[in-house]
Amino acid sequence: MSETINQLKEEFAQVEADLQKPEVLSDSKKMSVVGKRYNELKTIMASNQKLEKLQYDLAATKNLLSAETDPEIISLSQEEISDLERQIELNKEELSDLLSPQDPNDHKNIILEIRAGTGGDESGLFAADLFRMYSRFAELMNFKIKILSQSRTELGGFKEIIAEVNGENVYKTFKFESGVHRVQRVPETEKAGRVHTSAVTVAVLPEAEEIDLVIEPKDLRVDTFMASGNGGQSVNTTYSAVRVTHLPTNTVVSCQDEKSQTQNRLKAMQILRSRILANLEEQKNAAESAARKSQIGSGDRSEKIRTYNFPQDRLTDHRIKLTVHNLYNILEGQLLPIIKELQKASRQTS
Repeated sequence: MSETINQLKEEFAQVEADLQKPEVLSDSKKMSVVGKRYNELKTIMASNQKLEKLQYDLAATKNLLSAETDPEIISLSQEEISDLERQIELNKEELSDLLSPQDPNDHKNIILEIRAGTGGDESGLFAADLFRMYSRFAELMNFKIKILSQSRTELGGFKEIIAEVNGENVYKTFKFESGVHRVQRVPETEKAGRVHTSAVTVAVLPEAEEIDLVIEPKDLRVDTFMASGNGGQSVNTTYSAVRVTHLPTNTVVSCQDEKSQTQNRLKAMQILRSRILANLEEQKNAAESAARKSQIGSGDRSEKIRTYNFPQDRLTDHRIKLTVHNLYNILEGQLLPIIKELQKASRQTS
């Protein structure tokens, strides 16, 4: 790691110098590329400086302890050493993550799609629970979440809900959530107290911008229809709902949440681009090598990744054989410890 850090220190000094050059300052494209690399390297340098200071403090504390005879001071010094060693390990993990090869999509915002699967009404209710969990988690991470499309069940669950999540490194944070989430609990509608098993599918798509994917107008069929459900006076009175079909891939997206046909079309195109790009990337990865599938899974949306067992107050992530308890906190958005374990497993297999 030290050799890599030394190389990056030299690059950081060069990039800092490049930012002062007139030919870079006068070229917006060059400035964007150099500025992005500068911010990446600055984050790595800050993490490394923090690590070096912690290691210096640890060595100094151990040196003082070797000459100390007061039992109380010895005890306090040992506690400080333990705390410094813990911080050093955490900082090493952070620095290792920064130095590991980055997924080019990590910095992107995402389209989050949650759909009820097997289990009838209970599946729809759990879909609503998962959306609430992700919403709370997004708040804790200072991400912004916005519903793009939703379809409710009679009991207040979701047949489907699609949302946009914006923030720093959102895809990097959410990408291991794709797959089938299984729930085992006694449904509200179950009078005999029997535990039912239901499933919900989650898809996390890196948001595709127009520059990522060019869609020709001739490849689209756009249909309009009257919206249904909650939506105010314009429901069932105007053709504001939009269904967009990408003919080459037969990808279909419908949006009806907005009163304006134009707004619904923009939302539909946003979702459509992300779905097509995600499918293209899945095909590319599968074609390159099946060996790319790590122990945390392929990201396949049909793969069962997690079980939420309410009678045992247990969550099990099947990809890394992780079991944790306290489902209440998890469903309140305390997902970060689980996500960090998944990220750690991903680094170890990359």
